[in-house]
Amino acid sequence: MGKAIRLKERVSSYFRKNSSLLEKTKILVSLIKKISITIVESEIESLLLEATLIKKHKPKFNSRLIDGKAYPLIRITKKDKYPALLSARRQDDNNSIYFGPYPSSKSMWIVIKSIRKIFPFVSILKHPKRICLYYHLGLCPCPPIYDSIEMENEYKKTIRYIIQFLNGQTKKIIRELEKERNILSKKELYHKAIRIQEKINAILYITTRHHSSIEYELNPNLLIDIRKNELDELYNILKSNHLNLSFPQKIECFDISNISGTNSVGSMVVFINGEKDSSQYRKFKISKFIVGPNDFAMMAEVVKRRIKHHEWKYPNLIIIDGGKGQISSVKQVLMDAGISIPIIGIAKKEEIIITENFKEILLPKSNKALLLVMKIRDEAHRFAITYHKKLRSKFIFS
Repeated sequence: MGKAIRLKERVSSYFRKNSSLLEKTKILVSLIKKISITIVESEIESLLLEATLIKKHKPKFNSRLIDGKAYPLIRITKKDKYPALLSARRQDDNNSIYFGPYPSSKSMWIVIKSIRKIFPFVSILKHPKRICLYYHLGLCPCPPIYDSIEMENEYKKTIRYIIQFLNGQTKKIIRELEKERNILSKKELYHKAIRIQEKINAILYITTRHHSSIEYELNPNLLIDIRKNELDELYNILKSNHLNLSFPQKIECFDISNISGTNSVGSMVVFINGEKDSSQYRKFKISKFIVGPNDFAMMAEVVKRRIKHHEWKYPNLIIIDGGKGQISSVKQVLMDAGISIPIIGIAKKEEIIITENFKEILLPKSNKALLLVMKIRDEAHRFAITYHKKLRSKFIFS
């Protein structure tokens, strides 16, 4: 049993000429009767599934996870004034609470790093009374430095959220955060309200992607089924909102990246059956004839250049990173070219889907269709930003 990102390379490594294989591997290969494959969504899921299957089947050639060693744990020093979140191997402190065990240190640290991006925490015992490096990275609030009743209460709230997260009580966290966000909005403390909403979005993103190893064991095609359900949901929602489209087997998403109109670029990412196909990604350097930060004109140029490539099969659906202005620009380009492809847009702040007829579709943040659209939009944004940074660095050092 094992895991791999490049499955072909991993499997083929066992079928080389016998002389290049170790004696143990030769015996392993000679005993192979069949090969089963299960596709999962993330690194942590592959680690957890591998551990579950090894513990269940106890295969002769997998000893790494059944050797009786002390598995890694997450420890929270709950009794401290400012509790720390630490790693541990044994539950030997009655004043702490423990979570785990995790099948490997790597999987545990994936969990810890994911949490810390949402809820900054102290990661050492007896935090020194000076600002630490993690404070500047936004990962530690350094509560001993800003010691106050307000800070103590705020940090205890953070620790409570972390404990709930590790216990799988994400819905409860989201409800509490939504109440907090709404109160801040009523007080017109919009900057703080936006930060709370960012935490909600991050929790939804992390938790939506996770599926237990048991689910994958019961259904090796789970990932394919998940993608199909997401696309079905999107298709049904768009059809019910009077968007004329066929099933979105191929989706293209476009984004623009620039700083005040300089080094402007566009990106096109492609998703086939809900999964990204990076071989079809394309990037566009915006024409110098567009002056200033004119996102509407830039988006129109990118889509105009894309549709000229008839050798690139047209998509069933176009997603635009933007609102009504960007949608209008793209709609006009397609009309001028006599091409009919359904268009939707999604604005970053509100996360509202907007149809080509400017109808706004407000969905719960946990909706499968919305999360799929957000994931595709975020990938287009990442690809555009990467290209923009590359051009900007060339410009600076040229």
